[in-house]
Amino acid sequence: QWAVFEPNGERLWANVRHTSGVEAIKNDAIASVVRASIRVRYRGDLTAAMRVVHGSTTYNIVAVLPDIGGKEYVDLACEVLQ
Repeated sequence: QWAVFEPNGERLWANVRHTSGVEAIKNDAIASVVRASIRVRYRGDLTAAMRVVHGSTTYNIVAVLPDIGGKEYVDLACEVLQ
């Protein structure tokens, strides 16, 4: 699924793939964690302090994984807490 990602107000196309999901009971409430991989064109200014917003979903960036060899893309390992 392709989405639009806007770091620093600049639009980027992003490929969003949900890789896994887990549900658990925490503090007597059901909590779920969805893990996703988001791929964007290579850029050096993305950090784990940023977030990706796609529709009504906000993804927390856990790790920034650049394509060091070819500098074609950056994979963002993300989580959504629900």
